Amino acid sequence: MTDTTNTRVAVLVGSLRADSLNRKLAEILRDEAPAGVTLDIVEGLDQIPFYNEDIDGANAPATAVALRERVQGADRVLAVTPEYNGTMPAVLNNAIDWLSRPYGAGAVVGKPFGVIGATPTPYGGKWAHGDTARSAGIAGAVVVEDVTVSQSALEVDVTTDADVRAKLLDALARLVDFTPEVSAA
Repeated sequence: MTDTTNTRVAVLVGSLRADSLNRKLAEILRDEAPAGVTLDIVEGLDQIPFYNEDIDGANAPATAVALRERVQGADRVLAVTPEYNGTMPAVLNNAIDWLSRPYGAGAVVGKPFGVIGATPTPYGGKWAHGDTARSAGIAGAVVVEDVTVSQSALEVDVTTDADVRAKLLDALARLVDFTPEVSAA
């Protein structure tokens, strides 16, 4: 990992459940992040109303404004999410909707964005992770494809398995180290 003074990563957890496996993974990454890297788990996604342009703008809900400010102040964004019915959870989709506005200038525009997570399925959430990456990319984030980790939790305890932890920490390192290409205009 490159030497950084302090890289701040905003973490969006797609599960609201207190004992969520993906929340545990986010907390493990936060607690084991290398020196110079701070993971900020964004709380309160369940308090943000569904995106509606009628309530956005100068009088946007305080919870949505707080989400935008937290992500805007970060250097990177990491979604840690399970898969619900073959796609990303509604709470994560809603957060990305709020972060995508105003169009072309939303809080995720130009930010390196990664997706990881685990589910008790053979595919480890790859459809949700693909949908999250696609949505974030459309919102203007720079999706770092080689960061995506879709981990099955069927035959391994993803919170204690050394190989899984190493894979997740490596994904975090790649997200932190990622440097967007600058186009020569």
